[in-house]
Amino acid sequence: MVSIFSAKSQDTIVKVRWYSFQEAVELNKTNPKKFIIDVYTDWCHYCKLMDQNTFSDPTVAKYLNQNYYPIKFNAEGKDTIRFADRLFVNQNTGSRSPHEFAVALLQGQLSYPSIAFMNEQIQLMTVVPGYRTPDQLIPILVFLAEDFFKTTTFDEFIKTGKSIPK
Repeated sequence: MVSIFSAKSQDTIVKVRWYSFQEAVELNKTNPKKFIIDVYTDWCHYCKLMDQNTFSDPTVAKYLNQNYYPIKFNAEGKDTIRFADRLFVNQNTGSRSPHEFAVALLQGQLSYPSIAFMNEQIQLMTVVPGYRTPDQLIPILVFLAEDFFKTTTFDEFIKTGKSIPK
């Protein structure tokens, strides 16, 4: 008699734990972290590539989960966002109508994908527009999460070789 079975790998696949903006704000009250907001649209090809290639990368996923509150935000979505004593909505003014929160977050520069970074006080730090590979994104994640930006420029930081996650 022949026994056939499949062995499962002991390795677990690391995936980004995405939060809603409201969930991240609540969690931040007891465990402060920076926010990373992936601003995307359903029709954006490069947004889908970011999901497939960058956010699915195990090193990126692990670093995001440990150091940030990762948030996905559809720039044309219909959710209501309550932030800074204000309600942000999508006025639905026509095809591809942008959400007020996306307009505010991206400071009117609606480009997709864009990644917005906020500090622990939920204040905008910077916006990084465009597609980024894991190798391009990881140094940015480390530079901001570990506060290197407070003492050096990004270019100088890259030269130090400290852009590899701990």
